[in-house]
Amino acid sequence: MLKRFILWDFARASWQYDVMVAIILAFIFLTPRDWFRDQPRIPSASSIVPLPADGFFVPIEVLQKTPENQRVSSLTRQIRTLPGHTHFTVTRIEPILNSEGELQGYMAFARP
Repeated sequence: MLKRFILWDFARASWQYDVMVAIILAFIFLTPRDWFRDQPRIPSASSIVPLPADGFFVPIEVLQKTPENQRVSSLTRQIRTLPGHTHFTVTRIEPILNSEGELQGYMAFARP
């Protein structure tokens, strides 16, 4: 019987087929996240977009929980993880606001 389960030797709509589908669905939906180290994504350097002339677009989420006085050093560390930007240092960060004054992200300026 185990060999038939492994080789999936049952016709559709048979009770054995339905049991196997139920077991698979139970595994998918009831398995805890941490068994596979599946965690929500944390904003990281991969969301930072390099722009021409040593500028970077930084989404709000990257600096959202960073205190104002630590943003330059935190962003410098994150930019240095980007390929080809290992020697860059952030010199200033400016907020990008839309026409209604809402924060859309940040423009970071860096030098090699």
